[in-house]
Amino acid sequence: MDKQELQKLQDYLRRLFGNASIKVVARPKKTDSAEVMIGDEFIGIVSLDDEDGDRSYAFNMSILDVDLED
Repeated sequence: MDKQELQKLQDYLRRLFGNASIKVVARPKKTDSAEVMIGDEFIGIVSLDDEDGDRSYAFNMSILDVDLED
């Protein structure tokens, strides 16, 4: 994914979740995925699926049980 594509994904996620702090940043040595951050906190990975000429993205966010504790 190039910088323009990362920016489009970032803009989309910011609109979708109503959070201007979301950042989508390139991963070192990876061109088919990017890290999703809120501020300085890593929250997930967005992956590119470019199979059969149809381009789509999958957002994966893991939630640990300790994160659910009050």
